[in-house]
Amino acid sequence: MGIKVGFHVSIAGGISNSVDNAKKIGCTAFQIFSRNPNGWVAKHLAPDDVHLFKSKLVASGIEKNSVIVHMPYLSNPSGPDGELYKKSVEMLTEEMRRCSTLGIPYLVIHLGSHMGKGQASGIDQLVKAIENAKTKSEGSPVVLLENSAGQKNSIGGNFEELRMILDRLDKPKELGVCVDTCHLFASGYDLRTKADVDKTLETFDNTVGLKELKFVHLNDSKRPLGSKGDRHEHIGLGYIGKEGLAAFLNHRAIRGLPVIMETPIDEKRGKEQNLKVVLDIMQ
Repeated sequence: MGIKVGFHVSIAGGISNSVDNAKKIGCTAFQIFSRNPNGWVAKHLAPDDVHLFKSKLVASGIEKNSVIVHMPYLSNPSGPDGELYKKSVEMLTEEMRRCSTLGIPYLVIHLGSHMGKGQASGIDQLVKAIENAKTKSEGSPVVLLENSAGQKNSIGGNFEELRMILDRLDKPKELGVCVDTCHLFASGYDLRTKADVDKTLETFDNTVGLKELKFVHLNDSKRPLGSKGDRHEHIGLGYIGKEGLAAFLNHRAIRGLPVIMETPIDEKRGKEQNLKVVLDIMQ
């Protein structure tokens, strides 16, 4: 089984360019936004660009199941009813349609904030948003719930909440989980040693179930354990460290899953250097 690892890559100039950008770095998996992540209005997917994306992807040798779309940042599917919630459901619906058009099988979503209304309200709203979007989009992508860093009012900062959400949605084949290592660590799940990784993944299996895990966001953390701070760092240069991330990547539950890095862009390191570190530690 080949290693499937890569980055979030740009779609500037057309979605088909994402395949070139991924190949240029040496990715065997990649993640994109299907649109501007900071705007509510999406540019129409041009049929020519869609066709070019699909043909480039086939030619690239990157498996379709190793490509994922990330929801735009503005969406808050756990928020209370109102204009923002309505627009969030519409955006989720549209992203499901766009995944189907592009032939991308996975859509990862941040679960958002209950805005002070409480965990029960947030989960109710999220479940309703996903159900509505699935019905309206008639879309086929598997929706992956991404664990949060446990910030105030956030949904999905612990394994119990992820399981609760999955239990409320009655189409298990259309849902799964994407685990972010920085978010795990920030929310209090230790990953610094092999023993820590084994314990955290055992807890995940007992609570959520490893069969639900479809993708990994691999990021080190600029903040200490349990800080509730979502600040990504280069692989091995943060508070988790190289030993812990190596143990995580080489764990039997993680081997074979597509791994996406969302590391910073700064003077310390580029994407190629982070990829080399990861390939070196994947035994």
